[in-house]
Amino acid sequence: MFDDVAKGYDRTNNLLSGGNAPLWRIQLVRAVNPQSGEKVLDLAAGTGTSSAALAAAGAQVVAGDFSEGMLDVGRAKHGANPLISFVHADAMKLPFKKNEFDAVTMSFGLRNVLEPKTALKELFRVTKPGGRIVICEFSTPTNGFTKAFYKTYLTKVMPAFAKLSSSNSEAYTYLAESIEAWPDQSELSAWIREAGFEHVAHRNLTGGIVAMHRGVKPLS
Repeated sequence: MFDDVAKGYDRTNNLLSGGNAPLWRIQLVRAVNPQSGEKVLDLAAGTGTSSAALAAAGAQVVAGDFSEGMLDVGRAKHGANPLISFVHADAMKLPFKKNEFDAVTMSFGLRNVLEPKTALKELFRVTKPGGRIVICEFSTPTNGFTKAFYKTYLTKVMPAFAKLSSSNSEAYTYLAESIEAWPDQSELSAWIREAGFEHVAHRNLTGGIVAMHRGVKPLS
């Protein structure tokens, strides 16, 4: 499914997010706070748009994704950047060593993993002690009006937009269904703690339509 939508993925995301996708990406980079010389895993990197933003700070970024189609588009766009490497990666069995990354992040991808708790444990495994995790994911709006509007948008408006801009509009029907079934901010925070991270907190973006979750791997 993701292979099918890879070529128009960034354009469609910008349209369906109402132009918010670049703003969410700015907040992601601030939350990760990549430093020059650090090694960062950007899992579910897609076409590498967030990876490029993280690498702009001088960090060495591994852009991991399960979709070869997404990786191919990412390499075409950002393959010349020496700070970014594209790697095929299964979130439930990451091809990386224990304690390899200073920071790990996943934007709008955890929801698509068959066993998200397993993926969080894998992210914990590959994070260095003292390293940080940032999960950016669709979430639950914080007030009734936004929640009602968002439900209408997901079920009525987004599918119509997807037909205009995407080569596989059915993929965005799946997107709406997966968002509605996804746990809220508190439950995802509990999953991250269960994986082993501490100092877990979240920040709501766009009225809770998106939430940025953060945590730190204990030093020992």
